[in-house]
Formats: sequence, C-alpha cells, structure tokens
Amino acid sequence: MPFDLVAIGTSLGGLSALRTILQALPNGFPAAIAIVQHRHKESANILATYLQQFTSLPVSEVEDKQEILRGQVYIAPADYHLLVEPGYFSLSTDDPVSYARPSIDVLLESAADAYANRTVGIVLTGANQDGVQGLAAIKQQGGITIVQSPETADSPVLPTAAIAAVAVDWVLPLGQIAAHLVQLCQPC
Repeated sequence: MPFDLVAIGTSLGGLSALRTILQALPNGFPAAIAIVQHRHKESANILATYLQQFTSLPVSEVEDKQEILRGQVYIAPADYHLLVEPGYFSLSTDDPVSYARPSIDVLLESAADAYANRTVGIVLTGANQDGVQGLAAIKQQGGITIVQSPETADSPVLPTAAIAAVAVDWVLPLGQIAAHLVQLCQPC
C-alpha cells in the first residue's frame, strides 16, 4: 500500500533524532514528511535551514495552504499548529495543546483524518505526552505507527507513554527508523 504522508513528532532531544532520520533517507523518498518539533514560540525560523544540511530532500517551513508534495520535508513554524488537509497544509494559532504550539497531537490527528491508512505516524524522543493521542488516531484509522525505543531516546517520557497507550506497529531504535521507512514506503 502506498503511503502519502509520514508525520513525525518530537520534543526534547528531537534535533539530533531528526538529523539521524533525515540523513538516512534517499533522494526521491516517495512520501511527504511533516514534522512538529517542539520549540519556543519566539525561536528563529532556522530549523528548516539547519535540517537541510543533513538531507538531499527539500526541507521547508510550512506556509498556510501550501500544497503537500511527495519527497519533501515540511516543518511546522514556531508558534503555529500544523494541520494536514487532503492535498495541503493549514496553519492555526488556536490555543496550545498539551502546553505546545505547534502540537504533535494536532499534526498526527489531522493527518489521520486527511490520509487515514495512507499515513505513517512516528513519535520520537520527548519530555511530555503530546503525540500519544495523535498516534492513537493514526492507528485507529488504519495507518502505521512507529515509536522510537525509549532506550535510544534523549528523553524517554514520550516514547514510553506512546508504547503504554497505543498498540504501536513497531518500536525501533533510532538508527533503524529511516531504513524501515524506506522499506515501508517503497512502491509495490
């Protein structure tokens, strides 16, 4: 089954984890990748520039109503929720969810609504439980769920909570996630 979207959520320790995953993905990766990394609302908009150093895939910070294209990496802007609609992204300044904006739950839940079983949801290292409900929504809609093994996470709180709350498909060490994604997303 082809996957249209890989939705990744991370918090404390996430920059290192994202770098590890992105640098291992091949040019021409066949799905779009949307990322929420918790960060301060006034942080400079340099996350996309930073991550671009580690991947040949185009990396950009999302603009409202931006089209979702395969083989591209999209980053939620600071202080905006990133929502997935069929074929495009939208941004919101609604109240923080789990004390976060952008919220991992908002990204994952909207991805589940928009792409259902054509979504891969990934939860990485993090210091709170934002992302657990969203991962459950992807699983409920028939999507695939992956959680970074807590032993390889800088902060195991989020991965541990996700594993406890959701019957995830795979719990993988950080170093194996990209290879598994490539295998999952290969065209039949």
